[in-house]
Amino acid sequence: MYIKDILLRQIFDSRGEPTIEIGVRDAEGFTHYAEIPSGKSRGAREASVLNFEEAQKAVNHIKEKVAAHDFKGVGEVDAFLLLQDPTPTKEKLGGNVLLGISIAAARGFAHAEKKELWEVLREEYFGEIESDKAPLIFSNFINGGAHANNNLDIQEFLVIARTDDSIAATIKKLIELYRATGDFLKKQYTLKIIPIGDEGGYSLDFPDNSEPLAMLEALIDENDLEQECMLGLDVAASHFGDKGAYVFEKKDYTRAALVGLYESYFKKIKLLYSIEDPFGENDPEGFVALRKAAPNKIIVGDDLTTTNQAEIEMHTADGAVNGVIIKPNQIGTISETCAALKVARMHGAKTIVSHRSGETEDVFIIHLAKAANADGVKIGAPAKERLLKFNELIRLYS
Repeated sequence: MYIKDILLRQIFDSRGEPTIEIGVRDAEGFTHYAEIPSGKSRGAREASVLNFEEAQKAVNHIKEKVAAHDFKGVGEVDAFLLLQDPTPTKEKLGGNVLLGISIAAARGFAHAEKKELWEVLREEYFGEIESDKAPLIFSNFINGGAHANNNLDIQEFLVIARTDDSIAATIKKLIELYRATGDFLKKQYTLKIIPIGDEGGYSLDFPDNSEPLAMLEALIDENDLEQECMLGLDVAASHFGDKGAYVFEKKDYTRAALVGLYESYFKKIKLLYSIEDPFGENDPEGFVALRKAAPNKIIVGDDLTTTNQAEIEMHTADGAVNGVIIKPNQIGTISETCAALKVARMHGAKTIVSHRSGETEDVFIIHLAKAANADGVKIGAPAKERLLKFNELIRLYS
């Protein structure tokens, strides 16, 4: 595939934050697009994000160099892009720009081969997979932390839906539970309108950080969904501490005290399945301690691992995590994202392909999850623009 032109457009997410759309025009005149999200809660080691003016300069730079190349696959496009910007965090050309070109080009290959995007990605990066499975769906019901204007330190309270049977039926039940949660909160707290956080979760004040967990477990029980739903947390602890010193619910916590708190959550909440980023991004010792204290639970790295192959390898090998979040725009190209997925799987870690808080309508992550046979997808509340990703799950997995 020859790339004849690269187009750039600024778009806005549901919060009014700017994101970008990249278009790649092929030799036949077809233009293939990718919308790249933004993240408010970002790990320090993530790929750089360029603003629109900077992104335009980066696109112009790449356009000058790309025209003579006949690319045979996504990997060749990515290798070219990484030659243009070999910096570890894509400081020169931006992870958002490089990822946009990478995804748009992948759609170009899928169009040329008359295949689904996920099929092209699977063939190039993962090969034959013995048994396809539908992923767990991690859905944000309650927002806190950096994603909401409320008193919760924990960033996300997640309902995790199993998809063993009909995925359409599962998502229908998840939507009904989300609405039931809203109805309960309106009645419980005498509200006409419930504030909504960045990812569609309800974002009112609660008595403490354990209350949303207890409430969600009770609602799951009341709706007879104990066999179909579990619970998860994205603590995003880097926002309230690091390296063994934390301030949680306005109290000082040591690393050991925070481990004890999470242990109490696991004991109290029978449906609690996973905790993401329970400690700061520079505190792998905290992750290791929690893994030892809760050996049968999933301890997930995000800010700790940032979809980086080397970081994932290190922190799965040292016992810090047995699950990883995969966010393509944390690293910058499809090839690097797939390398991160493969090394996580090689070390036995659960793989959870994830959206960002500043999300777009692009459904690429659903195709990535399908291609890699990922263990889970994390896509926010089942509402508004994120419903497009839920609908794509139904289309690809039905």
